[in-house]
Amino acid sequence: MALQPAAGARDLNPRQVENNRLLSEKLAAVYRQWGYDEVSPPRVERLDTLQAGGAIASGDVVRLVADEPLGLRPEMTASIARAACTRLASRPRPLRLWASGTVFQSRVADEGGLCIEENLQSGVELFGVADIAAEMELLSLLLRSIETLDLRSIHQPRLLLGHTHLMDLVLQSIEPSLRQEVRAALIQFDRLTLEALNLPQGEKTKLLDVLDSRGEPRLMLGKLKQIYGQQDVFEPLERLSEQLGPLAQNLGVSLQLDPTFQPHYELYTGLVFQLVCAGESAPVVIARGGRYDDLVRRCGATGPRAAGAGFSLAIDPIRELLHEDTASATQEPTIFVAYSQQSSLEAALNRQQHWHQQGRRALISLESFADRSEAERHAECDGAFMQLDWLDL
Repeated sequence: MALQPAAGARDLNPRQVENNRLLSEKLAAVYRQWGYDEVSPPRVERLDTLQAGGAIASGDVVRLVADEPLGLRPEMTASIARAACTRLASRPRPLRLWASGTVFQSRVADEGGLCIEENLQSGVELFGVADIAAEMELLSLLLRSIETLDLRSIHQPRLLLGHTHLMDLVLQSIEPSLRQEVRAALIQFDRLTLEALNLPQGEKTKLLDVLDSRGEPRLMLGKLKQIYGQQDVFEPLERLSEQLGPLAQNLGVSLQLDPTFQPHYELYTGLVFQLVCAGESAPVVIARGGRYDDLVRRCGATGPRAAGAGFSLAIDPIRELLHEDTASATQEPTIFVAYSQQSSLEAALNRQQHWHQQGRRALISLESFADRSEAERHAECDGAFMQLDWLDL
């Protein structure tokens, strides 16, 4: 019998599980306040659904051995979009949904073998709103959700904004045969490749200028206007940045617009974003999302109903960022009911029921102790102090 978990999987200890639950419940409370209803998409789906019409690479999906092509979900958006366009198609729009659950991603480990990563996510999806109003609600909701997590200034939270139309704008004057190479170089911030490409010097200079154009949204939009003139995509981005600016500033979140930013999954056709924090050794992405109208169309929606946008928060990285003891620091201590040899287990069970009726977490010793000091030492075992309730009669 193998005694180690599969590569990429982890055993969470009780404190980690409890902190995950507390974080998930905090976020769920915010979603409910904003009028979002909970759904529970399946962990197992058909591969064509999981790959979202080719937007998610086959190599990212954990495949299952079955009579039909099945896999474990690498994210929940595609499954929720399918449900929104089928079982929930008769519901009025806007349709606001939220979900929390485990996602599974396949990747190649450093030593070359297959590694399956298992992570807990929580997020929302908004269907049926085709204009910037959807993004304004979602990003305001994201910032309010982050407010409940008590991120500190040392985490330096930064909301990174991009737009697929900005990338299209940058690439429109590039020779079609070179666009994919240029796009990859911009996304990877590969200056050397851009400088080595066989492009007119003026075009190369413009691309290098765009590569360095990331920062406060209004300043960056002004710079992009100087390069490309007034474009339709600029107006909604200006409106969005004006809406988010004061809220983000109050929360200590910096906004950054990057015309070259594109997410790993090619689900999105419009605004894309991710929230990044400073970790102990490297930046940590704790949230990501965007607009995915094309995915909703592939699921069968038409007309104005063919619109969707959403975001997900990565619970495990958030827990690790806040440290293991942060989320549960304000929890009431567990009551430890212990009894002497002059008392009895029956008395301890009755006392435990008393605490349970008050809504307190209480556990009992199943054996008596010689004295109170021995019970106190037991209550402090494993580094987790419990409040002793000592019975001596």
